[in-house]
Amino acid sequence: MDIFKKLEILTDAAKYDVACTSSGVDRPGMEGKLGTAAKAGICHSFAADGRCISLLKVLMSNDCAFDCTYCVNRRSTDCRRASFTPRELCELTMQFYRRNYIEGLFLSSAVAKNPDYTCELMLSAVKMLRDDCGFWGYVHIKAIPGASPRLTEQLGRYADRMSVNIELPSQQSLKLLAPQKSKEKILTPMAQIRDGIAQNSREIVKYKAAPRFVPAGQSTQMIIGASPESDRQILNLTEGLYKKYSLKRVFFSAYMPVVSDRALPAIDTPPPLLREHRLYQADWLLRFYGFTAGEILDEEHPDFNPLLDPKCNWAVNHMEHFPVEINTAPYEMLLRVPGIGVKSAMRIRSARRQCRLDFDGLKKLGVVLKRARYFIVCSGKSASPLPTDNPAVIAGAISERGLGQRKVDPPEQLSFFAPVREDGVKCLTGQI
Repeated sequence: MDIFKKLEILTDAAKYDVACTSSGVDRPGMEGKLGTAAKAGICHSFAADGRCISLLKVLMSNDCAFDCTYCVNRRSTDCRRASFTPRELCELTMQFYRRNYIEGLFLSSAVAKNPDYTCELMLSAVKMLRDDCGFWGYVHIKAIPGASPRLTEQLGRYADRMSVNIELPSQQSLKLLAPQKSKEKILTPMAQIRDGIAQNSREIVKYKAAPRFVPAGQSTQMIIGASPESDRQILNLTEGLYKKYSLKRVFFSAYMPVVSDRALPAIDTPPPLLREHRLYQADWLLRFYGFTAGEILDEEHPDFNPLLDPKCNWAVNHMEHFPVEINTAPYEMLLRVPGIGVKSAMRIRSARRQCRLDFDGLKKLGVVLKRARYFIVCSGKSASPLPTDNPAVIAGAISERGLGQRKVDPPEQLSFFAPVREDGVKCLTGQI
């Protein structure tokens, strides 16, 4: 098969892997090496009109030996199959880099033959890229559950970031939809990567030249909507993964029905994009705002409010904590006020050391008064146009009306080959 036909198949097959993250690692150029890595600004693909989309996101192979019900690449699906050789993938990455199309590689794979064989292919490709070609740019590799710990450890020596997809939120769902996978096979490499990163941190303190192991940390991905777990179950699992495995990010992917099966939602079911959005908002509260999963959702309310974001929903259900005096409230309480983010809370804490803040000053500091005014006072004065002792009234005022009914097109990864508007213009002007 022609290499560009392989590229078309395997970049399309990779679009369900979430990679919307910065690299998390700074590595300057080195003499004799090609490329650098920067902490921020890593994108995901490359558009046909030449826009700078800097990660080549691709599968090593989509010829899968597993038969996961939800997966478009499962063994029983009738689809086009392709596999790169390590040499082909290496040369392709280097050619795209030299043309300034990409800055790094996001490499995943279906399970070709077995996990060890797949890992060996990926290891050969990235080893060739680093050692033979001197590539010094960012590399993100998906670890293969069930592979040998020795191979996972070797991959971690060449990768900047690794991830192990947990896929489904419970053992029961894995058993039903992915019988060849198990909780143990997924969590074992996750624990190995965590321990390897911790050990490497200690080694670097003692020996500055110690080889790095996954310096940008690890992440994971969960599919949302393919199985019946509640938002509370998913959020509790997310909190547990952060605490136990020291993950950098947990990504959520709204399930888009691509295969027909009795165990899955109907093929015409719209992807739960609002639910995915709420989970990302709640994830942000866990990581940066000091919330716990038990505060955001409980047994009586196991799912998110479709009209209120999780922070606003918590606030209107805990009005006993409000209103907050903006000039004296502790930083931790400022973070819990809707409309006040991490940066604006830090600005408030800094500014009130110099003067008494009023509502005009808060607006200049970046506070969203449209929401915050119901929950704060400045020097005892309130700017709320509504009585603050009625949570239902406040909830109605700050609800995101129409969000649940708004039609949202499912996300689509930019393609190497799909025509864009600029191509149409060039065709009309005779440039193509």
